[in-house]
Amino acid sequence: MTRYNAPFEIHLHGEVPLRPDVSYEQLQEALKPVWTYAGARSLAAAAASAYEEEPGIRLDTQEHLLQMCWTVGGDEDFRQILEEMCMALNDLAVAGAALEVTFYDTRYDDEDDEAESDPGEARDDFVMYFVGPTPAAIMQVQRDLLVQDAMGLLERHFESSELGGVIAAIDQLFEKRFDELVNSMQLGRPPRGLGGSGSGGHGGGRKPRHLH
Repeated sequence: MTRYNAPFEIHLHGEVPLRPDVSYEQLQEALKPVWTYAGARSLAAAAASAYEEEPGIRLDTQEHLLQMCWTVGGDEDFRQILEEMCMALNDLAVAGAALEVTFYDTRYDDEDDEAESDPGEARDDFVMYFVGPTPAAIMQVQRDLLVQDAMGLLERHFESSELGGVIAAIDQLFEKRFDELVNSMQLGRPPRGLGGSGSGGHGGGRKPRHLH
């Protein structure tokens, strides 16, 4: 499924919890932008990754979980495909989820290093996309990722018991962000933050490029 002479190898990684009533046919339709981009005629035909050691795109029917560890050749236009996929998955998800997408510049493959006399700077890129049934669910997973990142960094220098104020500050930032959404879109209140002190937080994490 890797396109010949594609400028990037694109790796999609993540798990999306699905509603129990979601059928394979619904999932196939939601992922149609991805498998048609890969040049396949169905999800099953595109589910295998470009690398045999990667499990590809799988539906765990017991856990109602979409699992993705899948690589395809492509270009920058795959970002639009990701937008379309995430919008469709929002309708099928039962909770928020983060998807990691890495663009590897194929000019820097080990086998091609000597062939490129002056390849310039690598255009590798990493971006996270978020899906969920509501903006609150999306913000929840964003918030949790940000807390994990902050704790991982700060616990090198401080005891975890000293960091309650940091979590509270993160919660307040997302509280403010969600309040702005409530005011502009008349949305329902989000769930309270997990493990935070002070005001409850809403989904957070690495600053997303897209809030689907």
